[in-house]
Amino acid sequence: MSFNVLIVDDSNTMRAVIKKVIAISGFKMAQCIEAGNGKKALEVLTDNRVDVIVSDINMPEMDGFELLKNLKGEDLFKNIPVILISTESSEKRMQDAFDLGAKGFIKKPFTPEAVKKILNEVIGESNEEEDRRDDEGFDF
Repeated sequence: MSFNVLIVDDSNTMRAVIKKVIAISGFKMAQCIEAGNGKKALEVLTDNRVDVIVSDINMPEMDGFELLKNLKGEDLFKNIPVILISTESSEKRMQDAFDLGAKGFIKKPFTPEAVKKILNEVIGESNEEEDRRDDEGFDF
């Protein structure tokens, strides 16, 4: 199964990096949609089906925390899992994110493996190919 991912970051470069890292990680991404801030993300969501949102915290107009608050107040969007991504990874900042409803937190800098692991945890998807490889050689 492939998933539609919304990447929200005010930096075009960072959105491209996140998109590339997700692709390199092997996470099954059907469609990648982008938005430059939380306000634009809400607009994008009205016209697109999204399975998971990966959002920066610090952005103009509407930051990642404000985006979380808005999503939780909308029946159509409140169940979309949100993963926040930031250089700010203090315990308090991360706890604030989870208190607002974030399902995951990615610390910059990040690796493709770390991104895939968090995406899979949040989506509830496992890598079936790896699971099958683990079973090879066993006769039960």
